[in-house]
Amino acid sequence: MKQIIAIGGGGFGRNPGEGVIETYILNQSNKSNPNICFIPTATGDSESYKVSFYSTFSHLKCQVTHLDMFRRTPNLRKKIEQQDIIFVGGGNTKSMLAVWRDWGLDSLLKEAYERGVIMSGVSAGAICWFEKGITDSWEEDLFLLPCLGFVDGICCPHYDEEKDRKPALKKMLKRDLLQDCFCIEGDAALHIKNGDISHSISFGKNKKSFRTKLKNGKYFEEKISSIDIRKK
Repeated sequence: MKQIIAIGGGGFGRNPGEGVIETYILNQSNKSNPNICFIPTATGDSESYKVSFYSTFSHLKCQVTHLDMFRRTPNLRKKIEQQDIIFVGGGNTKSMLAVWRDWGLDSLLKEAYERGVIMSGVSAGAICWFEKGITDSWEEDLFLLPCLGFVDGICCPHYDEEKDRKPALKKMLKRDLLQDCFCIEGDAALHIKNGDISHSISFGKNKKSFRTKLKNGKYFEEKISSIDIRKK
């Protein structure tokens, strides 16, 4: 099965050690102790981000590693072929994709996805799998950015967390830059199986995902069915 878990915001980057959505991701693997690789390219291989990753996943049932792109780069094919799960961090999506394409990592990730390696990530690491994503890679405004196209559609993270997201999306819809968009709130994620939306995942209180569009000239939010995975 081909799987993508796209997180709208939150997780170990914000709450290291909590491990709720992280446990969910690991549980989707058919391995009892899966190999997971963190790719923090979008933050320029931030050291503190890597510390948060290890402080969370090292306490869970998995084998952890990370991939730096701004130091001496390892054999990428060998590195990716060893993984069961990929987790891509947030940050500057445009810069991240440019680096990946220059090194050919985008093609290696596509091969891995096609053979069943789980792709996951937050913010930049959520939208990168779609045809296009709404990104704040530019300082002055939000823009629609072509992404990897592993799955159809357009994605917007941080839907309830950043005040500029909804107005920017409405403007894009009215200008016919897109027909609809998958919008993911913070502490929520979309689980995509074999290219289709399976469900939304809530790991915060009342957190949701939507498919948004214009309907008779009015902005419309279609709630995607959700499961709650918060610790009881």
